[in-house]
Amino acid sequence: MLIRKIEVFLRHTGMPATKFGRLAAHDPRFVLDLRNGRIPRNGTEKRIEQFMTDYRETIHAS
Repeated sequence: MLIRKIEVFLRHTGMPATKFGRLAAHDPRFVLDLRNGRIPRNGTEKRIEQFMTDYRETIHAS
């Protein structure tokens, strides 16, 4: 599930959920909505996963 991947990402990066939502989905409530049962569309899910991958690569490259 996407929310589990996001929760792990947030723990590892220390990023606040609202910042993640703004950066990844342009919606500061995105993570809260997922926690409350929101189901993202496939395209949104792919974009979010790509954001997390790109962010990790940027962090490891520095």
